[in-house]
Amino acid sequence: MQRTFVMIKPDGVQRGLIGRIITRLEERGLKLVAAKFMQVSKELAEVHYEIHKNQPFYNKLIEYITASPVMAMIWEGPEAVAAVRQTMGSTRPREATPGSVRHDFGLVVGRNLTHASDSVENAEAEISLWFKPEEIVSWQRDIDRWTFEL
Repeated sequence: MQRTFVMIKPDGVQRGLIGRIITRLEERGLKLVAAKFMQVSKELAEVHYEIHKNQPFYNKLIEYITASPVMAMIWEGPEAVAAVRQTMGSTRPREATPGSVRHDFGLVVGRNLTHASDSVENAEAEISLWFKPEEIVSWQRDIDRWTFEL
């Protein structure tokens, strides 16, 4: 099974969409293995968004992600990285597929509700940045045999 990192950003939290976004992932068949509601420190934000450090929007991005709590999560399932990204939709909400989270709830890229790892390698790095190993719960769901081909 593959694992991926998902964060409901401050706009998703402030708009009361945590439950609806989690429901979309659960209904898709993915399994939640870690979650924490937290305030992001400036230091953590800077490491997470290091790739954007030289971009003109970097400082605003750090301000935004630290302005309000987020819901950080790890989801598991077959091809979880791709499945989550498809469920979230395009980074630009107006280009997102109808039925995706960003299409249904978003309007602009600067308030696109979620972050989802874009590769298996980045998922592993983001998971280790945001979670300690003991915060991840390995568990069996009775429905997995009806959701996945095991």
